[in-house]
Amino acid sequence: MAFQKAVKGTILVGGGALASVLGLSQFAHYRRKQVNLAYVEAAECVSEPVNREPPSREAQLLTLQNMSEFDILVIGGGATGCGCALDAVTRGLKTALVERDDFSSGTSSRSTKLIHGGVRYLQKAIMKLDIEQYRMVKEALHERANLLEIAPHLSAPLPIMLPIYKWWQLPYYWVGIKLYDLVAGSNCLKSSYVLSKSRALEHFPMLQKDKLVGAIVYYDGQEFDVRAKCVINATGPFTDTVRRMDNQDAAAICQPSAGVHIVMPGYYSPESMGLLDPATSDGRVIFFLPWQKMTIAGTTDTPTDVTHHPIPSEEDINFILNEVRNYLSCDVEVRRGDVLAAWSGIRPLVTDPKSADTQSISRNHVVDISESGLITIAGGKWTTYRSMAEDTINAAIKTHNLKAGPSRTVGLFLQGGKDWSPTLYIRLVQDYGLESEVAQHLAATYGDKAFEVAKMASVTGKRWPIVGVRLVSEFPYIEAEVKYGIKEYACTAVDMISRRTRLAFLNVQAAEEALPRIVELMAKELNWDDYKKEEELETARKFLYYEMGYKSRSEQLTDRSEISLLPSDIDRYKKRFHKFDADQKGFITIVDVQRVLESIGVQMDENTLHEILNEVDLNKNGQVELNEFLQLMSAIQKGRVSGSRLAILMKTAEENLDRRVPIPVDRSCGGL
Repeated sequence: MAFQKAVKGTILVGGGALASVLGLSQFAHYRRKQVNLAYVEAAECVSEPVNREPPSREAQLLTLQNMSEFDILVIGGGATGCGCALDAVTRGLKTALVERDDFSSGTSSRSTKLIHGGVRYLQKAIMKLDIEQYRMVKEALHERANLLEIAPHLSAPLPIMLPIYKWWQLPYYWVGIKLYDLVAGSNCLKSSYVLSKSRALEHFPMLQKDKLVGAIVYYDGQEFDVRAKCVINATGPFTDTVRRMDNQDAAAICQPSAGVHIVMPGYYSPESMGLLDPATSDGRVIFFLPWQKMTIAGTTDTPTDVTHHPIPSEEDINFILNEVRNYLSCDVEVRRGDVLAAWSGIRPLVTDPKSADTQSISRNHVVDISESGLITIAGGKWTTYRSMAEDTINAAIKTHNLKAGPSRTVGLFLQGGKDWSPTLYIRLVQDYGLESEVAQHLAATYGDKAFEVAKMASVTGKRWPIVGVRLVSEFPYIEAEVKYGIKEYACTAVDMISRRTRLAFLNVQAAEEALPRIVELMAKELNWDDYKKEEELETARKFLYYEMGYKSRSEQLTDRSEISLLPSDIDRYKKRFHKFDADQKGFITIVDVQRVLESIGVQMDENTLHEILNEVDLNKNGQVELNEFLQLMSAIQKGRVSGSRLAILMKTAEENLDRRVPIPVDRSCGGL
């Protein structure tokens, strides 16, 4: 079987049996500079990851161009597609994978970051006597245990608290969670347990304590042709697009749903305990989890159109914040301004075309085989990607009479996992002179491959750390990761800030600050000219603005924002402003700020001052006017903006003009 696409850009996927299909222009453009290609020759025996230098993109393109025929061609480089490619190659099948953007650039990178069995599905299985839901939970629990084994550097058990506010719920949920343990069997991570009210507050002190009865804790884990005998469609939300390339009359099976997540400062949750809200105000489930020293909350579940660039809506962001407020103590002010990043992912819910009820959503995955032999894998969940891949390759082997053995991916270590240990980071500190925080990050991200990153690290020129120049001060990502990311086929600045590092998902302001240096490093490695560098900067800034929640941040403070302050507050803030605007001009500039800072013996880089004022300069005229300052202070009081460096600087200066105390200007977990 073959697959073909004729587009301006240049790459054709396949040829042959599907080459006569009409309507191919609907398919996503594959461009030489953006397509990611994964090709591994079949091995006679694979018991551990291949530890050789990955081939260059140019070498992979030549292989695709010159190979007479592959056994398997996978379309889609998300979790499921990569899982299919791994399963196929470990069975001895010649395998190619093509992806229109970056690996996991779609739904796979926009999840809740939780490897879980699906406790809510078990409840439905019991209440509705639904055997399909039960089997899905059983499968997910097995896959969760396998993933914790094969990728110990990337995953770990996480206790999740289910707070109880009514006495009758305690035995009800206790029985349900114990059944979750029972279904897991030998794959149970740790046994669930009940906490008293006082113990629950000890573990999760920011919890709403009024009427709290207790809690239950359970565990989960964080232009040429390519010819192939079989084509696998693993394109997630774009499932139907590819199916209709094969058959224009194919009925739609994908029902896309948008799931929005937000990231907040780490102080919103304990470092080692998550929270589950099993019944939100509209019946959905919300997770509240520690992640990368931040707090992640989500998700929503809203019907949506399929798009390559989903955008988080302000309505969904506020829905999540309101649900969080219901569970946290009234002492914790949940502020809109503390949202550091927000994103939307498209969940590809599917109906089974072979089911009698074709309108019913299948929570399990579906493997569909078309008349021409196109294999489609759709639905399912992140946790079960491996078993989904196994079922898919089994179907491909049977349908196309491929010669291959059984699946061998259970227990197969993922790259970096084989020689990882919890203390590996200490060797990085001792052998290379890395900061402890950076070393822990590298070990937890790259596993035993962290040493390769460390070898690329630049000398800092300081006494300590010796190597490892950070991309941005408050995160442990270093410049060497950019160079290493290019070896792992990162082609764009967006690839780097979102999937080789997680800056875009953790703090969009920090990601924007790191962008110029990231582009410079990539330009040097990839020979970009000035035009290309500017293009990459612009594209990445648009990505942050629209897809990662920066747009919502800018809408919290605009030149049309209302000033809702008490007269006494207005007088107080005017006095503060006039300490900088000594000439009563009605605005302040960098010169004014420098004058005040020098008067108390503080020196600050002019570029930093420019950045600080620019955050509040709403009409972008190079100065901050009194009205803009009052708009800022009003937005801060309402919780729409937090961590404004200018507000902190001016307040501290006012309080310390006589004491000559240094003024902190780092972001104080300020959000969108």
